[in-house]
Amino acid sequence: MGTENPGRPNFPMTASPFAAAPPPTTTPFSASGPVVGSEASGFRPQAQPPQNTMPSMSSGPVAGPQASGYRPNNLPARFNDPPVSSPPAAYAPPIGGPPFQRYPTPQFPSVHQIPPPRAPPIGQPPFQPPAGQVPSPASFHPQPQAHAVPMGSPPSRASDLQLPSDSSSFAPRANFQPPFSSMDSSYSAPRANLQPPLPGYVKQANSVSQAPPMAPFQAQQGSYAAPIPTPPPPYHPQQGGFSQPPPIAAPFGLHSRDQIQHPGSAPPIGGIQGLAEDFGSLSIGAVPGTIDSGLDPKALPRPLDGEAESNLLGEAYSMNCNPRYLRLTTSAIPSSQSLLSRWHCPLGAVVCPLAEAPEGEEVPVINFVSTGIIRCRRCRTYVNPYVTFTDSGRKWRCNICALLNDVPGDYFAQLDATGRRIDLNQRPELIKGSVDFVAPTEYMVRPPMPPLYFFLIDVSVSAVRSGMIEVVAQTIKSCLDELPGYPRTQVGFITFDSTIHFYNMKSSLTQPQMMVVSDLDDIFVPLPDDLLVNLSESRPVVEAFLDSLPSMFQDNVNMESALGPAVKAAFMVMSQLGGKLLIFQNTMPSLGVGRLKLRGDDLRVYGTDKEYALRIPEDPFYKNMAAECTKYQIGVNVYAFGDKYIDIASLGALAKYSGGQIYYYPSFQSASHGEKLRHELARDLTRETAWEAVMRVRCGKGIRFSSYHGNFMLRSTDLLALPAVDCDKAYGAQLSLEETLLTSQTVYFQVALLYTASCGERRIRVHTAAVPVVTDLGEMYRHADTGAIVSLFARLAIEKSLSHKLEDSRSSVQLRIVKALREFRNLHAVQHRLGGRMIYPESLKLLPLYGLALSKSAALRGGYTDVQLDDRCAVGFTMMALPVNKLLKLLYPSLLRVDEYLLKPSSQTDEFKNIMKKLPLTAESLDSRGLYVYDDGFRFVVWFGRMLSPDLAMNLLGQDAAVEFSKVALGKHDTEMSRKLMGVLRKLRERDSSYYQLCNLVRQGEQPREGFLLLTNFVEDQIGGTSGYSEWMVQIHRQVQQSA
Repeated sequence: MGTENPGRPNFPMTASPFAAAPPPTTTPFSASGPVVGSEASGFRPQAQPPQNTMPSMSSGPVAGPQASGYRPNNLPARFNDPPVSSPPAAYAPPIGGPPFQRYPTPQFPSVHQIPPPRAPPIGQPPFQPPAGQVPSPASFHPQPQAHAVPMGSPPSRASDLQLPSDSSSFAPRANFQPPFSSMDSSYSAPRANLQPPLPGYVKQANSVSQAPPMAPFQAQQGSYAAPIPTPPPPYHPQQGGFSQPPPIAAPFGLHSRDQIQHPGSAPPIGGIQGLAEDFGSLSIGAVPGTIDSGLDPKALPRPLDGEAESNLLGEAYSMNCNPRYLRLTTSAIPSSQSLLSRWHCPLGAVVCPLAEAPEGEEVPVINFVSTGIIRCRRCRTYVNPYVTFTDSGRKWRCNICALLNDVPGDYFAQLDATGRRIDLNQRPELIKGSVDFVAPTEYMVRPPMPPLYFFLIDVSVSAVRSGMIEVVAQTIKSCLDELPGYPRTQVGFITFDSTIHFYNMKSSLTQPQMMVVSDLDDIFVPLPDDLLVNLSESRPVVEAFLDSLPSMFQDNVNMESALGPAVKAAFMVMSQLGGKLLIFQNTMPSLGVGRLKLRGDDLRVYGTDKEYALRIPEDPFYKNMAAECTKYQIGVNVYAFGDKYIDIASLGALAKYSGGQIYYYPSFQSASHGEKLRHELARDLTRETAWEAVMRVRCGKGIRFSSYHGNFMLRSTDLLALPAVDCDKAYGAQLSLEETLLTSQTVYFQVALLYTASCGERRIRVHTAAVPVVTDLGEMYRHADTGAIVSLFARLAIEKSLSHKLEDSRSSVQLRIVKALREFRNLHAVQHRLGGRMIYPESLKLLPLYGLALSKSAALRGGYTDVQLDDRCAVGFTMMALPVNKLLKLLYPSLLRVDEYLLKPSSQTDEFKNIMKKLPLTAESLDSRGLYVYDDGFRFVVWFGRMLSPDLAMNLLGQDAAVEFSKVALGKHDTEMSRKLMGVLRKLRERDSSYYQLCNLVRQGEQPREGFLLLTNFVEDQIGGTSGYSEWMVQIHRQVQQSA
């Protein structure tokens, strides 16, 4: 297998084109905070013009009273019987919401009653609605309406209104909904009670029936509502007024890459004033004599809309690769070290080189038969859409190092009048950001390896009793026809308990021959040439072995496990070719090298500086073995089972350092968990895999990738060894500046993955992206990508937990969020009188929520009593490898109400999308009369309300409706409602097939199941002494203000 050319050449990379809108798929995440849920959308509320009025108790602390600011949160009170009707599914704001105006966007007039006249804030001209403007509400999705809370003086270009809680107001999307009205900073409605009857909802009695006039409503660029021309509000440029600014992103969006202007050359108006359009804010002020923060929970931003692709750069860099392959934490690279030091989020990228192509697209395969692959002779960059041709097409200039290279004769083409090659449309590598080059023989050090699957199966008594062996054997047999690489595919098997069992499966046999090796200290391989066989030649023998495997060990009573010697034996068999080793382990290794002992039973260790040692491998054997496997192109996937501690921290090292994956099935029983194992093993065996791969990310002069985070082995400073890669694996990387000042106006990135395809071809997958260099911190915030930031922070926080206390990891998340928001606040402190408002970049509005969710994730939350040690380690290993969207869904799962859909007549069930409206993750979203599905991408929890119709429960569960739910499995019943519910679950699974969600049924009030299956995962609630979302926001706001 050949590696990339030595040296660290710089690849240009495809980043999404610049647009003034935030990333459609994910919202950028502030430093260290985790990001959960779907990516935020691009709609950004604006800050209100400066007012010198403060919330009615302006003399009090703005962030809340000196007291804690927490609202009492008792779970039982959330379920009122008879219950209050459930909150609106999508939290759609009222049609008459307050105005949010941003530049540049289409405008929408809307209707409002005019409040009693009041004096404008000092320094501002009196507000008058635009003459002749006929307010007419735009047509939006019909949604339940919340009562508007009156606002103060009308907002101008920047508005500090409360952020809408509906995710529909997040990023650019097809259906645009108006935001919630927010509390005026100069008005605070008195509250009679400490807490409203339904927590999280403002009482109608506390709101005023009139709302201020609506300024022309401007939708974010990229939304799909039709523009309605409206005159701008009559704010005249004078002290305290706001005039319409020039388009901040114009240099990026309106010029070709050769004409990109250096951001620093623009007039200074583009900096702070331009950024005013791109922040949202929350009014945080306490009511005297209470501990209420004054923060309306409905106004908090949430990722309730589905994921959208991140595309921050618009059309300026339309030839960039799709963001699902490469996502930068900000699509604006800082020009200097000093600017980078003020960017407290990570500067880096998340790379998923083999991500599934967008629907309807595929990565073109290009074979330079006669010319060889075209690369820069100095930095070794591959030819890409951003190279330029000169000298009548005879030379091309590298976009990364600017070297002029000769064009081979067979690759020559004339240039047209604009300097473009006349054959451009026939050259995918010059117009597409992602391509596959077929590699010639000089990219190989040996012939391409065949796809090879080797199975190492624990057959001890616990594995037999759980049914794992039978499920594994059946699944492997069912997938034989779909294994990639036919007819070259090879397979092999070893089973083990206290001895090692090898199987001769050569094609001349009718039944496999078993050979037993009992000397664990001196492992040897009998018949080394017949243990790996070609599947197409030995198919009958392989099938006979899989048929007989469950019965072969059904009477086994051996409790021991010699995993270490078995791994060494498998390595000896596979080392000639490499391939994928799948380990099925059902108990803690107890014999031979690599044996482990019970850890974590000393409770005094928890909470101390020594606690982290429980989360790292106890024995270096497994890490060393993984390093050896990687050297010989062997990737390891670990399937761990068991009803007690088996030390995932140590076993997981095999997968972590060989580019593999951990699958954990606690308390596995084939009757209840078999379907999950079947699906996930089948996907592992049949998904397209890149074999014997290495990956390097090149970037432009002055910057480099300084650290990498994920499951791999680093072969050199920038070369990642990946024996087996697939679409479900992503890698994080952090950037650093090598020079104090970047002189170029554009930086290019290029990801190159050299691999062997299952068909036997050696290929190079190349992704190229370009992003602008900026001199303004505001531009970095504006083009931040929350999803990428959260992915990096999740990886950094989990790595920190391997050398520090969990509390330190959680604190680091919060600290970096605070630093990022404080720096952003400082940008506006001079121009705007912020008072008690909490402001944040629109692109990072979900950062605090994802930070909270990361802190409450199973990998980081609580202590010994909150999450089992194996569970915590397994989630940590999984999160280290997840692509962005899957990680966000794990952090902020979906909560859907389905009973209304199930009760509709069949003729009306074509509105399936209506039930896909996600609800906030709080117990207040649950109605006792409802049926809800919770989906985090790894499991379903189906919640039955206490007052759910008995007929509905009978239709779904039959006679099991009255049984304890822990003993009930959701299955198909011959009723319309059952078929519809199974259809809903099937469609949810089809959205992402990388994992299989098993159904867990829980009835309201059924403790402790309801608590640990569902309520513990409601990240917005106060659970077990942790902060709820509102309290978390108040805490962050106070810390931001302390040093702002």
